Amino acid sequence: MKCPFCASEDTQVVDTRANLEANTVRRRRKCLKCEKRFTTYERVDLKMPRLVKKDGSRSDFDRDKLLGSMMLALRKRPVSTDAVDEAVDHIIERLRSLGEREVPTNRVGDFVMRELAKLDKIAYIRFASVYRSFETPDDFREAVQEVKATKKRRK
Repeated sequence: MKCPFCASEDTQVVDTRANLEANTVRRRRKCLKCEKRFTTYERVDLKMPRLVKKDGSRSDFDRDKLLGSMMLALRKRPVSTDAVDEAVDHIIERLRSLGEREVPTNRVGDFVMRELAKLDKIAYIRFASVYRSFETPDDFREAVQEVKATKKRRK
């Protein structure tokens, strides 16, 4: 592991901790050259399915792009970053569990909608307005009615 401060490859692991929930390993490291400390995270890199867009083109799955679109919907909403990361992890788990090499983007959008509905109703409506291409106020009204209906079913 290269030191991010001096680029030396001579580093030493000082502490290791496993995070079982996120399937990651956190390592505290010390550079033996400049003696600065830094943290690294290890995550299993499993092959994600390719995404098939509406126009038929294909693209690689991008966790940052998924996170970015969710954060845009959640902008200025009272939802913790940890909760958003957990929701993204759930979506990724679902995609992997499909066992498919290619997945349509609308399926990913459905997964995002489910997670946003759990996190924040306003973010759900924001995302739905773009995802479903709302064109009239009635489209918004229907989405709000959906949110209200799911709230009543839970009670």
